[in-house]
Amino acid sequence: MDKKSSLFAVISSLFVAVLIISNLASTKVVSVWGLVFDGGTILFPLSYIFGDILTEVYGYAKARLVIWLGFISLVLMSLTFMIIQYLPAASDWQNQAAYEAILGFVPRLVVASIVAYWLGELVNSYILSKMKIKTQGKYLWARTIGSTIAGEAVDTMVFSIIAFAGVLSASTLVNLILTIYVMKVGIEILFTPVTYRVVAWLKKAEAEDVYDNDVSYNPFKF
Repeated sequence: MDKKSSLFAVISSLFVAVLIISNLASTKVVSVWGLVFDGGTILFPLSYIFGDILTEVYGYAKARLVIWLGFISLVLMSLTFMIIQYLPAASDWQNQAAYEAILGFVPRLVVASIVAYWLGELVNSYILSKMKIKTQGKYLWARTIGSTIAGEAVDTMVFSIIAFAGVLSASTLVNLILTIYVMKVGIEILFTPVTYRVVAWLKKAEAEDVYDNDVSYNPFKF
């Protein structure tokens, strides 16, 4: 494997790893300084940072491929957990209830997570790609933050509505959406200097800086 393909593979692998780990961490709801949110909120915003890096350096087409790899990984993980959940437990294994509580297959939550991730990441990548062309590659901070503002808005609202509409009161749902959304965008802003350094290093190492002038933005095209 040459250096260029290995660097792309590393970024892609980290993207998928963050996605899977954050989904597992989401099974615990935590309370910090009076703020209540799922554990995955701490890590999940990094997937948008990796998405920004992929789109900025390699272009929308490759970012779209990695987004689909993440989607497939989430589906595979969910189906595996579901199958294991419903397989008969060994007679001397007493942890079925614990397994179901942490890794149990809850269709509504699984669908919410997968759909929200897919839509949010594609919106994030699309907007960053378009803004790069419009700004002629300038103002990276505005592109990464602007695309995240839009992508995370889609992700957070889609997930919260699919997962909790009719379960939580309207006021609680709105508070949940706003809290998680502000935290996610805040993490993106906080990591902006790191994003700058990684993007600059990758562009130099890869000798690549893609502008999507002729790319198809069809989300289903590979």
